[in-house]
Amino acid sequence: MYQASRTSIRVLIASLCRPTVTGLENVPTDGPFIVASNHLSFLDSVIIQALMPRKVGFFAKAEYFTGKGVKGKLMKSFFEGVGSIPVERGEQAASVAALKSLLNVLEEGGGVGIYPEGTRSRDGLLYRGRTGVGWLTLTTGAPVVPVGLEGTERLQPAGSNAVRPQHFSMRVGEPLYFEKFGPDHSLPVRRDATDKIMDAIAALSGQARASGYNKPPAEA
Repeated sequence: MYQASRTSIRVLIASLCRPTVTGLENVPTDGPFIVASNHLSFLDSVIIQALMPRKVGFFAKAEYFTGKGVKGKLMKSFFEGVGSIPVERGEQAASVAALKSLLNVLEEGGGVGIYPEGTRSRDGLLYRGRTGVGWLTLTTGAPVVPVGLEGTERLQPAGSNAVRPQHFSMRVGEPLYFEKFGPDHSLPVRRDATDKIMDAIAALSGQARASGYNKPPAEA
C-alpha cells in the first residue's frame, strides 16, 4: 500500500507540477533520521513523503483515521499507506504521547518528519521552532535532515479545498548531527539544537524570519 500510494502521488506531482528537487542524496541510506521542514501547505507532508527516497512518517490528525463510510475508509487507507501517524490535536497529553511514539519508529531505524513551527505559516514567514524536534534528536541521536519548501502554498491556498497544479521547489540539506543525551537533557541545550535546525531550514527555504512562535488561526 505504501509503495503504491507513494508511486502514484510521485507520478502526479512530477507530471502536474514539475517540481525542482535537490539534495536527495543528503538523506541517510540507512538508520534513523528526522526530517525537519518549514510548513506552507496542507500538502507538504504528502509531497515530502512522496519525493523522499526513504519512508517518512508524519503526524496526521486522528480524524483522518476514524472517518465513516467510503470516504472515511479511503482517507484512512491513504494516510496509513503513506506512513502517517495519528495524533489528537489540541490535547497536550495526546500530543506528547504522539511525539514519544516517534521514538519507536526511530528505534527501528526508520524516518520521521516534523514541522518545528507547529502549524502552517499563512504569511510566508518562518516562525521560531518549537523544541520537540530538539528533544527527538537529543534523545535518540538520530540526525536531522533539514528541508526547505518554496511555493507549495500555491498548490492549495489556505481555506480552499481545491488543488491547483503549480511549480514548487524542495531543497534537502545536509544532515545535522547532535550529541545523544537521552531523554534527560536541559532545556537550553534543546533550545540551541532547535535554533540550529531552524537556521538550516531558513537557508534552504529563503524565508524571512519571524521573531515569535506561529499560532493556529483560532488563536491568531
